[in-house]
Parts: sequence; C-alpha cells; structure tokens
Amino acid sequence: MQELSQGVPISIHLTTNVRQGDQTEDFLFDLQGQAVKIGDTLYIRYKEIQPDGEEIPVTMKIMPDGVIQLIRSGEMRMRLKFAYKERLETSYQTPYGSMMFHTFTNHMHVSLKDRPYSGKVDIEYDLFMATDKIGAYKLALEFTA
Repeated sequence: MQELSQGVPISIHLTTNVRQGDQTEDFLFDLQGQAVKIGDTLYIRYKEIQPDGEEIPVTMKIMPDGVIQLIRSGEMRMRLKFAYKERLETSYQTPYGSMMFHTFTNHMHVSLKDRPYSGKVDIEYDLFMATDKIGAYKLALEFTA
C-alpha cells in the first residue's frame, strides 16, 4: 500500500441527520475522497456537493488526542471542533462577517483498520449559537481505500 502521507484514494459513505425543532432531515452522500496521514493526525478530504451543484471542500481532521475538526472551505468557512462531552467554541465565516458557535459532543467513536485500509467516524453533537440550541446533529462517515 502506498505511503499515507502522499494520500490514498478512498470511497466515502456519509450520512447526516439534522434535527432542528420538530423538523428532521437526513442527508446521504456517496463520495470519492482522499485519506492523508501526517504524523499521528489523519485527514479525510472530500467535496460535498450542494443541491445547486456547487462543490464545497471538506476536511475531517482526526487528531491523536481524540479531538476531531470538521473544516468546510468555500464562501462560508466553518471549522467545527468535537471532543467527547466537551463544549468547544467555533467560528463561522460568512460573507457578512464572523459568527460564533459552540458544539457539545454527546457521542464520538472512531475506528480505523489497516487491511483493507478503512474506517468509521460517528459524531453526535448539539450546535449552539450563544445559549440557543440550533439543532442536534448525527454524522456517520465510513470509508474504504
């Protein structure tokens, strides 16, 4: 298997469940991406395709200390941080300025395998703006090389 620091092509199956008030939405993506390991940090990169066809580059950064960052680029820059049972501040860059949010992670599980190179990341979190809960989110990302 090629060196992970150069990046390995992966197939990604991503499901997201969003609950805001009494509304629930499910999103399902099957994507091609790349896994890159730099030191002890694993980066999973892919492009999320929006309903209007726009592609948003996304990087999931899995750090050895158990913290996961989800970084969405593009016009609306967002960097969400997750750590089990912790409240973490984050900012959301919009064309109109920066907004402050925080996440509270209720559940987080990461499992990685070497042969075949694959993994699964489950994150359940609540998103808050100031003291207002915006919604409850479940994200499940599975990948295989």
